[in-house]
Amino acid sequence: MEPRILVLDGNQRASLAAVRSLGSRGLWVAVGEAAPESLAGCSRYCHQRVTYSNPFLSPRLFFDDILHQVESLGISFLLPITEATTYVLLRYRDELPDHIVLPFSTTEAVEQLANKNDLFQLAQEKNIPVPDTVFCNDAEEGLRALNDLERFPVVLKPYKSKVLTEGGIESTQVIVANTRQEARTAITSNGFFRFPFSIQSFINGTGQGVFALFDHGDPVCYFAHRRLREKPPGGGVSVLCESAPINEQLRVSAETLLRSAKWHGVAMVEFRVAEDGTGYLMEVNPRFWGSLQLAIDSGIDFPWLLYLVSTGQAVPQPVWEYRRVRWLLGDLDRLYLVLKAPLSRYSLSWKLREIFNFVMPNLRTRHEVNRWKDLRPFWFELKHYLRALKN
Repeated sequence: MEPRILVLDGNQRASLAAVRSLGSRGLWVAVGEAAPESLAGCSRYCHQRVTYSNPFLSPRLFFDDILHQVESLGISFLLPITEATTYVLLRYRDELPDHIVLPFSTTEAVEQLANKNDLFQLAQEKNIPVPDTVFCNDAEEGLRALNDLERFPVVLKPYKSKVLTEGGIESTQVIVANTRQEARTAITSNGFFRFPFSIQSFINGTGQGVFALFDHGDPVCYFAHRRLREKPPGGGVSVLCESAPINEQLRVSAETLLRSAKWHGVAMVEFRVAEDGTGYLMEVNPRFWGSLQLAIDSGIDFPWLLYLVSTGQAVPQPVWEYRRVRWLLGDLDRLYLVLKAPLSRYSLSWKLREIFNFVMPNLRTRHEVNRWKDLRPFWFELKHYLRALKN
């Protein structure tokens, strides 16, 4: 029987990268999204587009829609891209047909790493550096804990970025509070602090990540990248990045965590590296990441390797090579933010240099979305970008 893959979250750039990866290998791929059209659904490698209920509004209806598509299309492999769709599928995974491959560890293993409170406690047991941490079950505990803190700023970190409830999915937010009063205000004014969270010391440093694929507790491959430009410029989504050698200390920490959880599938392990070189664990995300296309271009084809691992096939040893990838419209947004900022923040010479760097990119840079062999996703993205400008 021909394998059939359903990639969810079609408006994510990582979904587009996964569809291109798997489709170019000759696999039959469908793309799902809560809207009739999507970025990945426009790809030449998408055989069919499907629509499902918004998981944020009704997780159960979303899952029922997925079950229907699985049966009607003969799907054998489900690939959610975001945390939201992943958590819903994991909640109801026992209701999936036996032949369906869901390329994740057990629900318990995912919870152990995705739940930041559990993750930090595990890291402490394994002697992996974490910021000074106070664990809180709810807002009331957090407000009491603030009275004993002496050093600020602190980081208020919800236990999950997406919390699955009976009525929907609630998004949370990490908040940096510079004073005790700022922290109190944040806790009392944001409803998601009724869920567990932690209060951590703020680590001055740079963010670095280790991207990994594991096969039932054993590492298959790793990847790392360096962010060259972000949107917004002060720190955010990567719009220009390049492949980079893996920090060995971070790799060892990531491997220790993932092995201890007997991890299966992909994971993004994020650290903040202090000035003294210490890599402090920030979080683990059990999903693909936004700059997935860079890893694929660099020879580490995670979607394809994940498919092989999850279907019990032989996995070739990938060969790493240097690449640079740019998200053009994201980079354009970043340039706009730089140019409209006051001169007190970015000098005129700085702004002129940014214009030059945007117009004259490195010749070895590839575009993430707009590719000559598969241009329709870029036209889709550009149409929605221009529509947003008009509004």
